[in-house]
Amino acid sequence: MKKRAIEGLYAITPDEPHTIALLDKVRQALQGGAQVLQYRNKSADSVLRLQQAHALRQLTREFGATFIVNDDARLAAQVGADGVHLGGEDGGIAAARALLGEAKIVGVSCYNRAPLAFEAVRQGADYVAFGAFFASAVKPGAVQAEVSMLQAARRELCVPIVAIGGITLQNGAALIAAGADALAVISALWNAPDIEQAARDFSTLFGRTSA
Repeated sequence: MKKRAIEGLYAITPDEPHTIALLDKVRQALQGGAQVLQYRNKSADSVLRLQQAHALRQLTREFGATFIVNDDARLAAQVGADGVHLGGEDGGIAAARALLGEAKIVGVSCYNRAPLAFEAVRQGADYVAFGAFFASAVKPGAVQAEVSMLQAARRELCVPIVAIGGITLQNGAALIAAGADALAVISALWNAPDIEQAARDFSTLFGRTSA
């Protein structure tokens, strides 16, 4: 079975404790053209995380979007997510693959270090993420990644590359031009006065339009 694509607007959920409010926001983003949704909630307990992940799995199916769970391969397996995204302290690729199977997606944060990405791909990662490229309100202490590193990695890597960190409509196009297949966005999407329009505007950076 062919794996789902990692491309376009890659929306990462805000820490929203109210599931109905979260679903409303995500629906707007998907209507605007978000291609990938990552469920990330660092403040929720396990019960809420399971509830929200289940609900988001159903919603992303409705829109045909790729659904990724942050950090937790076990939760991704429980809800039938399309895959998991692993940070530096979230366990190895092999362990995630054992839980999820070969047909699912495993993505890996590689920060500002291209060698991490090469090793992740060697171990079977389906995509890699670099950042933060710009100052991030979500992770103010994040390491800085350079656009030149992204360009060099793009020449060497055959898997999709996700760019993250302070990405806005004003700076996102430069990252796409440098080789990013997807832009991971949090604040510039969820804090927008019109989430659907913001998602549509991000999608147009990739030459896409939504109905």
